[in-house]
Parts: sequence; C-alpha cells; structure tokens
Amino acid sequence: MRRAIFYNCLASVLLFGFVCSCTDSPKNKRKDTYSSGNITFASDESFSPIIDEEIYVFESIYREAKLTPIYTNELDAVNLLMTDSIHLAITSRRFTEQELENLQARKFRPVSIPLAYDGLAFIINKENTDSCITVSNIKKILSGQVNDWSQIVPGSKRGEIQVVFDNKQSSTVHYCVDSILGGTPINSPNIFAARTSKEVVDYVEQTPNAIGVIGSNWLNDKRDTTNTTFNRAITVMSVSKMEVATEMNSWKPYQAWLLDGRYPFVRTIYALLNDPINGLPWGFAHFIEQPKGQLIIFRAGLLPVRGDIVVRPVNVNDSY
Repeated sequence: MRRAIFYNCLASVLLFGFVCSCTDSPKNKRKDTYSSGNITFASDESFSPIIDEEIYVFESIYREAKLTPIYTNELDAVNLLMTDSIHLAITSRRFTEQELENLQARKFRPVSIPLAYDGLAFIINKENTDSCITVSNIKKILSGQVNDWSQIVPGSKRGEIQVVFDNKQSSTVHYCVDSILGGTPINSPNIFAARTSKEVVDYVEQTPNAIGVIGSNWLNDKRDTTNTTFNRAITVMSVSKMEVATEMNSWKPYQAWLLDGRYPFVRTIYALLNDPINGLPWGFAHFIEQPKGQLIIFRAGLLPVRGDIVVRPVNVNDSY
C-alpha cells in the first residue's frame, strides 16, 4: 500500500514537471538563433526604405533567416515590444525610464542600440520657389502662430499653409513636439496626417501650398549614387538657423550637413531590443550597426553612427 502511494506521488511529480516544461516561458518556444529562424519585428514607417534594404542584404547573407517587418507608427511599435509581441522595434528614441523599469521588473534586460542619424525634412511643391525657411518660422507654423504663406514670404499669393505629416503617432510628429516645440503640442488648424510617408510626398506633389514633413531617407533619387540628388517630384526646403533665410545660410539634409551640424533637425534611429534569448532580433540589430549594415545606411543617404567620415572642402576651378 505504501509502495503504491509512493509511486502515485512520484508519477504526479513527474507529470507536473512535464507539464511545466511544456508551458514554460515564451522564450523556450522560440527556435530562432542569432542568424536563422523566422521573426516579426516593428519599425516606424518613416524608416521603411532603409530597413527594407537592410533586410534584403541580411537575408541574402543568412539564407536560413526570414525577417517580417511591421511598418506602423512609433507608439504602436513600442507597445508591441512592451507586451512581448515582438522583441525588436526600430524607433527614433530610446526606452523611457518608465519603460525600462517596467521591463526590468519583469526580469528582462532591454537594450537601446543607436543605428543611424536621419534628417527631418520639409518638402514643398515644385511650383513653390520659396524654398528657404528659418527654424523660427517652422516653429511658428507648427504652433499655429503662422498659417499663411504671406506671413513668412511678404507678397506671397499661395494662401494657407497646408502641413502634412505621415501619421499622427509617428516619430516625425514626436520629434516636432519634443525637439522643435519643446514639448508644446502642435496647434495649427491647417495640419493633418496622411497614413504613410509616400502619401505625404504624393500630396505635396499635387498641392502648391503644402509643406510635408518626412524623414530624409524618403528623399533620395536612387539613380544617383552620390546621394546629392533628391526626389525630382518635389523640392526639399533649405533650413536656416538665422533670423532671415537666404541661399547662403540655409541647408538641406545632406549627409555632410547632418554631420557638421549645419542642418538643425537631426534625429537618431535606434534599435530597441527586449530579446531574452539573444536570437535573430539581436542578430539583425547588430548587423545594422556593423560595417556592412552601416555601409547600406551611408549609401541610402543617411549618416551612419559608426565609421570615420571626413568632410573636405573642394575648390572648383571653372576658369577654363
């Protein structure tokens, strides 16, 4: 009788252990490694051109890896990460202190990895010849103090300034609120959000009085490998830190001007990682920050975080 009770108890313990092993933490259900497997991750939609290029090269090197991006707004990307639905998010900010505390309290070890620098670009219709603007006027437009072209260009007949963003929860909106307006909400009656960066470009192309706000990685003409030609369908505004914007004191978001600080609106692109097994999310994020991934960033017209980049002045002699 005692022996039967003993074996019954032993069987119960073994069964309990087996069930626990089958219902262990989510990390044990994953089969991806540093360079293989299938994962889904999230990215702010404004970074989709460069992320698509990184995925293409990564998968061509690591044939057993499959990466599926969710292109969404920055808020939703981070929320997916915080709820353990994904383990990698590409954003324009680090973890907040509250987010770090939340994840660390759950025994996670979140990491923020800087990947690249991106310029926040302001684009206008090709018919609009008023392509220089000051930082001060951009602040006034976003805050609602200025809403007509004649207020920044005396005598202009273009009428109301229509400002369009990619998404109301995107990283471009957050940058404008936090870094340009100092935390003050955008307050212009003539500002609205499209759904994607492509829709911003399309809208500006068709609207003579519009200003679009997008990441500079959407601007480059892919036919030009020098990264000095922007999309010919629109005009990229030159921005000045001075009180009056002129062609001589205003700058476009070229790599050189992002590097030396002449262009005023530069943001950092981060990989936010919360990957307990250091699997494929880690592998892809580290690929982007390593030489091959950084070269892709450079060729796309953004500024790599890593690498010795030197800007040299060149004197052109056109006397002959």
